Amino acid sequence: MKEIQAAKNNKIKELKKLQQRKYRNQSETYLLEGYHLVEEAVKAGVEIKEVYLDERGLQLWQDWVKQHELDYYLLSNEAMNALSELPTPQGMIALVKKEENIPADFSGKWLLLDNVQDPGNVGTIVRTADAAGFDGIFLGKGTADRYSGKVLRSMQGSQFHLPIFSGALEEVIPVFKKHTSKVYGTALDPSALSYTQVKQESSFALILGNEGQGVAEEILQMTDQNLYIPIYGKAESLNVGVAAGILMYSFV
Repeated sequence: MKEIQAAKNNKIKELKKLQQRKYRNQSETYLLEGYHLVEEAVKAGVEIKEVYLDERGLQLWQDWVKQHELDYYLLSNEAMNALSELPTPQGMIALVKKEENIPADFSGKWLLLDNVQDPGNVGTIVRTADAAGFDGIFLGKGTADRYSGKVLRSMQGSQFHLPIFSGALEEVIPVFKKHTSKVYGTALDPSALSYTQVKQESSFALILGNEGQGVAEEILQMTDQNLYIPIYGKAESLNVGVAAGILMYSFV
């Protein structure tokens, strides 16, 4: 066990850079905070490079860390506060190797996100997809980074339960069309169907779009059918996370 006392320690400074996407991409690593999330990562066989504990974390989880033969540091409260993104640190942070879980099989129930920018929405959608038994998630361009702290906390470990990968929707939609029965978009236009009119299917892809603008028009032109959720009150629209939950469970 090594110790770090100073908040301005060079290692702490380097680790803090991982709160920015460009440094996560450069190093192919990210920070995962909290015992529950680190435990889920270990269960999933994800590579944990190092673990950082404060005094409280050391008392609670040192045996667990040793059991899993993880390299670990003891951080002072000052150093942990500097490294943590939370007002009250949870006592454990791990340095984790990034993974792109590109599946060999694109059949089954898939969720595709087009430019969904809010980290809380992305995390909630991933967690709901996990709960609804979806087979995987594709994150299109503009979508919040799955390795950001806010997304990780919102996903609550669901990212380790199903494949998640990212890229350009324009390139992946033809692939899904070859392996699934249909690709559905979501849109408020005259040609769209109410989701209640769609029969349950075991293999499909469902696209959800940006919080303010919805799914891009060029993406909607590539779908087999576009769907909408009826609104009976005076609200203009639904939060994308809520809409995702309604639609995903309607297909289960």
